[in-house]
Amino acid sequence: MSDEHATPAPVGGGPEQASAAPRSLRRSLASIVLGFELIVVFLAALVLWGLAVDGDTPFGLPRWSILAAGGVCIVLLVATIGLLRFPWAYGLGWGIQVLILVSGLLNPAMFFVGALFGGIWAYAMIAGARIDRDKAAHDAAGKEAA
Repeated sequence: MSDEHATPAPVGGGPEQASAAPRSLRRSLASIVLGFELIVVFLAALVLWGLAVDGDTPFGLPRWSILAAGGVCIVLLVATIGLLRFPWAYGLGWGIQVLILVSGLLNPAMFFVGALFGGIWAYAMIAGARIDRDKAAHDAAGKEAA
């Protein structure tokens, strides 16, 4: 008659979900940094586009190229967030940090933004990897004791 007392279906796809390895802190920190950087790059591209006047842009580029370059950076950031499950994606993240730093050639304020996010990225990668190593060692010691 009614399904009031039926047991709910498991959330997340089933029993294989429970046995999946926990997400590493390094990956979590990387996605957070890249997510915040995504917002800042979007806003910076809009500001640089709004400040640009045709013929007075850096390197004589057309005004729309600033939005196109910002769009490419945004696509790279979103793709990298999605690819963080692969070890090589962290290298791509380092490459994006260099790209943002080099964008300071278009506007010197971007040197500050690039250096700031590069430092945050470096700290997140170093601290995240260290904490993941310590946690793995602790978990291994716990399994040996059991």
